Amino acid sequence: MSLDVTARLRARDLDVTVSVADGQTLALTGPNGAGKSSLLAVVAGLLVPDTGRAVLDGRVLFDLDAAGRGPWVPAHDRGVVLLAQDPLLFPHLSVLENVAFGPRSRGAGRRRARAAAVQWLEAVGAAPLAHRRPAALSGGQAQRVAVARALAADPRLLLLDEPFASLDSTAAPALRELLRRVLAGRMAVVVTHDPADVEALADAEVRLEHGRVAGAS
Repeated sequence: MSLDVTARLRARDLDVTVSVADGQTLALTGPNGAGKSSLLAVVAGLLVPDTGRAVLDGRVLFDLDAAGRGPWVPAHDRGVVLLAQDPLLFPHLSVLENVAFGPRSRGAGRRRARAAAVQWLEAVGAAPLAHRRPAALSGGQAQRVAVARALAADPRLLLLDEPFASLDSTAAPALRELLRRVLAGRMAVVVTHDPADVEALADAEVRLEHGRVAGAS
């Protein structure tokens, strides 16, 4: 699997080309306003560029010409999951039901979806929280559940937009270690300002400045 994306968006002065290799975690770094979150939104299907092309695992996600015409795969059909700073858990569902939502939305039966949810809750160390509602979770617990929900959807590509930004200094290291473990061998893009995240999680780094690629390593 691989991701190759070129996106140009005049309203946000974005013009970038980025590639992610099979099994690679790419860190997107750069100052605020550099275009990092905009690029994730384009790949996730939440933001339409003026022109550009993205191919994920040989499948064209979009291919828009100068007039904005061309194929565009909707967000729900891309196999891409975006994990934002806010866990965005469904408040009316239990933790278990939140995590089971992804498999259910992909057509899994209730029993199979719940089994997958249990598996991923155990993987992120959140199994004891299964029957709580999101309002009863700490910030670190909620983000662990959000990671489990994202992975339970079995995405081809996982996008993480500053996943530690809303966590305190005690919760962030534990979640960083969790992500280091679950992202191993998985294709992902992580937006971060923290060199510790790059060191712990990333196989490669691309730095954006003013909507352009300013460097890669």
